[in-house]
Amino acid sequence: MNRAATLAIGMVLIFAGSVAVLLYVLPAPHKPTDYLVTGAIGTLLCLVLLFVVLMKSVTKDPGSKADPEP
Repeated sequence: MNRAATLAIGMVLIFAGSVAVLLYVLPAPHKPTDYLVTGAIGTLLCLVLLFVVLMKSVTKDPGSKADPEP
């Protein structure tokens, strides 16, 4: 499986897991704003995961051609 597919599956699992945990923690009669907040937190966690993975992949290979010398 390539890196993009693994990252996408990881993001979906992080999103679903965080939303499930937050909906379990919040009191039972959920209002529409509760779903909005849980979705926003899940999205934030997915973006943090994406940022961390992409930053680690850029800094992993210091000899890459991303910054050529003049």
